Amino acid sequence: MPKLIVVNREGEESAIEVESGLTVMEAVRDNGFDELLALCGGCCSCATCHIYVDPAFADKLPKISEDEDDLLESSDHRNETSRLSCQIPFEDALDGLKITIAAED
Repeated sequence: MPKLIVVNREGEESAIEVESGLTVMEAVRDNGFDELLALCGGCCSCATCHIYVDPAFADKLPKISEDEDDLLESSDHRNETSRLSCQIPFEDALDGLKITIAAED
């Protein structure tokens, strides 16, 4: 099963196994990372699932949508690797993807 590497806000790193077909947000939430709030449940309407992704995987991720980009613009913590985890479907090709949970706005 493919693995997702999650770095929490304290800098602790954990590897979790992820079923294909889930979003990164669902995988993180379902594995007990409570600091990823995901208040809208994955509807791309709140930006509480903000993460930073490993730049090595940038070309494997879906292109950022206008809605996602607009929501990330509202974050004081946005950087060049910012994404909303609800907008990234986790597939076998993302095995080893490393994400860091962004600071809460």
